[in-house]
Amino acid sequence: MASRSAPRGAPPEPVPLALPFTGRWRAQNSPARRVPSHGSDLFGETYAIDLIGVDERGRTARRVDWRTALATEPPERFWSYGRPVLAPAAGVVVAAHGGEPDHAARRTPVTLVPYAVGQAARARRGVSGVAGNHLVIRLAEDTYLALVHLQRGSLRVARGDPVITGELLAACGNSGNSTQPHLHLQVMDSADLAVARGLPIAFADFVEHPRSGTPLTHRLGLPQEHSILEPLEPVDEQETER
Repeated sequence: MASRSAPRGAPPEPVPLALPFTGRWRAQNSPARRVPSHGSDLFGETYAIDLIGVDERGRTARRVDWRTALATEPPERFWSYGRPVLAPAAGVVVAAHGGEPDHAARRTPVTLVPYAVGQAARARRGVSGVAGNHLVIRLAEDTYLALVHLQRGSLRVARGDPVITGELLAACGNSGNSTQPHLHLQVMDSADLAVARGLPIAFADFVEHPRSGTPLTHRLGLPQEHSILEPLEPVDEQETER
């Protein structure tokens, strides 16, 4: 792990991570847009990012109908739901919670009103009410990774398990404080989300498809808000030699 030391008052160096997925996902609440990315420093969220699975046309869901506007929708309708979540770095699992239900999804103001009413109740439940099913992985001293809103019953690892980069950990769900299936990722200085402070992150080796313009290749960086990103295909050394 690279040193994160920085001058007094400056943010520490970003923690480098691999993308936690295959396929295409959209960035939302990206720290490339603003910090704190989710509008708050609470629960170690200062540099958190939300990732939403999409299809080849950039759509988050398989269909749009009357339920989209007037009612809740089953989480299975969304491309994120059930997609594999991979380890973005090597470490040891220090917290694993997987028994929270995946609730219905909501996409419009009409359907979001009842959800907003229940916000206080979820907060009172603490970490399980807000994060839902989640994993916390110790990457190094004072460096912890949280993967949040996972699918109920999908966790493949338990507390104390070592993990390697790219290992299958769970599936994306819609548990906790989530309006539609997505993966919330953050790095922090403590395993206790109640007191943790967020740490900057950067993703390695990915292609970013901005809302306009040509695709961008990043060896280390962050996607802009609403950009679609996917892993950079590895270079075939034999093809390169030719």
